[in-house]
Amino acid sequence: MSNEASVSYAALILADAEQEITAEKLLALTKAAGASVDAIWADVFAKAVEGKDLKELLFSFAASAPAAAAGGAAAGAAAGGDAAAAEEEAAEEEKEESDDDMGFGLFD
Repeated sequence: MSNEASVSYAALILADAEQEITAEKLLALTKAAGASVDAIWADVFAKAVEGKDLKELLFSFAASAPAAAAGGAAAGAAAGGDAAAAEEEAAEEEKEESDDDMGFGLFD
């Protein structure tokens, strides 16, 4: 497992336990899990998440993803009737734009 993944999982464990995320705690958790992580990664990660609520960040991200996907699916379903007509029109344009119909090609 990579340094980044090990430190990320350790941070999630600390956030779930409602503990402060520090480099020392990150290193302790990764060491207990048997992962070898450079101290610099723990320092960088601890500073990056300092003052942020990881649980809130994850839940807000997770809550917005299905809503966006549902909106896109609804728009796609509404455009379903138009898709067949657009596809047919694109095929017709492709025939019209072909150089083969004119009797010469790019490399003739």
